[in-house]
Amino acid sequence: MTMETLFATAARIGERLKARGETIAVAESAAGGLISAALLSVPGASAYYLGGAVVYTPRARHRLLGLQREDVRGFMSATEPFALLMAETIRKQHSVTWGIGETGAAGPNGNPYGHAAGHDVVAVSGPVQVARTIATGSSDRQANMVAFAVAALELLDEQLRRDTD
Repeated sequence: MTMETLFATAARIGERLKARGETIAVAESAAGGLISAALLSVPGASAYYLGGAVVYTPRARHRLLGLQREDVRGFMSATEPFALLMAETIRKQHSVTWGIGETGAAGPNGNPYGHAAGHDVVAVSGPVQVARTIATGSSDRQANMVAFAVAALELLDEQLRRDTD
């Protein structure tokens, strides 16, 4: 995956969202803000992008998403249910059509929950809810961050295309 792929996918999504009059918010972790940056790179992004957060720690999860300990009890980071919770929470928080959630381990090491570097989960919440687990097999932090952002946007793009096909 490359930054060119990331920005091209974001441009396609941005045009689709603008044409449909739909909006989006992002809660990302291991992608480090790249999902939001890509969506914001599209001219006219203010028509569809309402906000986002890099939710990198439990404290950030509480402060930025408003999730309390009891809200996440039974959830483990970097899993499909947790990514869906992030996507749904950011969607509701910003009153948008679509929410993206992303959580994983960019590397070079894994996370404290036993997931290897390169493990990530992306989720989309909106008219449909879907999550996907990916594994790059790499410990290259920057390459993984780009791959995670691309995976999140590709998952959203699939849902947008499915909704119009």
